[in-house]
Formats: sequence, structure tokens, C-alpha cells
Amino acid sequence: MSLNTIRMRYGWLLPVLAVVGWALLVSPAQAVQATLRVLAWSGYADPDLVAVFEKRHGVRVEVTTVGSDDVLRAKLADTRAPAFDVVAANTVEIARFVELQQLAPLAMADIPNAARQLPRFQKLDAIAGITRQGQVYAVPYTYSEMGLIYDRQQLREPPDSLAALWDPRWQGQVLAFDGGSHAFSLAALHLGLPPFHIDPAQWGAVSRDLVALRRNVLSLYTLPEESLDLFRRHGVAVMHANYGQQQLKLFQDAGLDVGYVVPREGALAWLDCWAISSRSRQQPLAAQWINYMLEPQVGRELTRRQGLANTLEEPQGLAGGVVKGPILWLQPLEDTERRERQWQRIVSGDRPERF
Repeated sequence: MSLNTIRMRYGWLLPVLAVVGWALLVSPAQAVQATLRVLAWSGYADPDLVAVFEKRHGVRVEVTTVGSDDVLRAKLADTRAPAFDVVAANTVEIARFVELQQLAPLAMADIPNAARQLPRFQKLDAIAGITRQGQVYAVPYTYSEMGLIYDRQQLREPPDSLAALWDPRWQGQVLAFDGGSHAFSLAALHLGLPPFHIDPAQWGAVSRDLVALRRNVLSLYTLPEESLDLFRRHGVAVMHANYGQQQLKLFQDAGLDVGYVVPREGALAWLDCWAISSRSRQQPLAAQWINYMLEPQVGRELTRRQGLANTLEEPQGLAGGVVKGPILWLQPLEDTERRERQWQRIVSGDRPERF
């Protein structure tokens, strides 16, 4: 068969063979990788830990960090953006997401490291918000109370009450967290009211108390790093530590002379969990991520770097008379949307007589 005949009969194969040959030459790094999209809080997915997972599974991990429950809700619900695969949220938010069908049931057989957790975290039915009708929707990851951080140079004695945040002596030297859900619970505690179920007749009083807090604070913060910068640059005296001992460690590592206390009214406390979005198209990979987050080394790094308790080992505890009041685990709220609407009015500068 002549060369011309071969070209006429099989010439169409040449481009195909060229493409195949190029594909064989492409390195794995150049190949298209699956992307796992993670929605989490600061410090939950540090780059070096993410890199280990990426190398192990041959995928790319895209981490989006949030600074408030409001932002977390909005991002998880945004159907215009690419779907998140896995999300870290507290138990109250998990219950909300389950109700809205935003989470997928977990196949616990795909998360064998859950068997490493402390016994109280293995009793999933006993943890409000993470199970429904026999299905498990989230796995505990970390927890902390929200105490007060104070400057030891300005406050010689630890503040024993939330009233320190409202104290006119510290006007312009107070920091508070920017989030309506926790803000209303904080003010309710300050007024001696139930923090999670505000009576309709008390809405005005609690809102006016938050206006007074807004007028006393230097600024509202969202992320731990932001609070550190504000605290250091502006000579802050006392702050409500939404991230608890995670913030305390951050401040101490930065060389600040600060103390930490759970006030006599008590401290709100959260339990954050990992869950898989119902919109995820790679739920088995998302389960691998959760399983990785429960490896002992990852848990120890969370505690070492962030000062947060992990669910695999008992924490060192709060010692030295730091705990002056009860630890109050977050519960579902009477009206989250109303709290957020009211909070935006307060932050925007609405006058107390308007409430």
C-alpha cells in the first residue's frame, strides 16, 4: 500500500493520535482536579493541613472563611454560587440547616475516626440539633465558651460581671462581636433574662440595652485577628470573646498581658460540627474531609494553634477561679430573623426611643 493511500484512508486518525499522545504527556499536576469547597471558621482549615489532604486524595480544596453565623447562612444558601461541599457550624445552625434541607445525611461508616472521639461526643442522639428521624447530619469537632478578655494593666481585678462591657469608665475601650443572635443573648443575660427565648414584652428593653452597649464600644469585630488588631492598636480594656479561649491564645501568643473570665451571669458556649451540604456532588470526598478532621494530629494542631478544645482528648480546663458563672450551651432561638433585623437597626445607629 502506497504512502498516499495510507494518508487517504487513515489521515483522519492523525489528529486523534496527536491528542491522545499529548494527554499521555500531561503530568498529573496539569490534569483537571476535583475541587472540594469548604465553608468554615478561621483556624479550622489551615493551609498546611489542607495541603496534606490535597496530596493524599489528589484534589484541590477551596476554603471560604466566615466571621459570623449570618454570613455562613447566606453563603450556604446562595444558589447562584458554586455549591459548598462541607460546612462547619454550631449545633443551633445545624438544626436550622437540617430543617431547611440544606444538609445531607451522613454515612457514618465513611467516617471511621468518629469512633476515636470522647464518649460524650459519640452519643449523637444526645446532642441536640444534629440528628433527625434516625439520621445523623453532623459530627462534633470543637467547642468553647464565650467569656471576657481584659487588659491586666487597666483592670487590676478580673471583671466578674458582663456589666463591664456597659461600664462608662471603659467607654471607647470595649469590643463586642458583630452578630445579632449572640448580641441579644448577651444583653438578655446582662438584664437577668433567659438568653435564648426573649419574651415579646422584653424586646424593647433588650434592644435599648444593646443601643447602650453600641454607644459604649470602640468597635464591633467579626474575626479573631480583627479583634487582636483593634485590641492592640486602641488600648482596649475589655471585650466579649466570641471565640473564647481561641482568642485568648491568639492574644497571649501576640505578647499581650490579658486575662480571661467567665462572668457571674454565665457564658454562652458553642459546639461546632462538620456537615455535608445537600448540594454537594461529591459527598464521599466530603466524608473523607470530615474523617481527616477527626485524625488525632489534626485535633492536636487545632488545640495547639487555636487554643480550642478538640473532641478526641479532654481539655486542660478552665483553672484558677476563672469560671464565676455557668456555661450555657447555645439553644434554638425564639426568632432569629427578628434578632438580625433589630440588630442591623441598632448597629446603624437607631435611637433607643425607637424600640
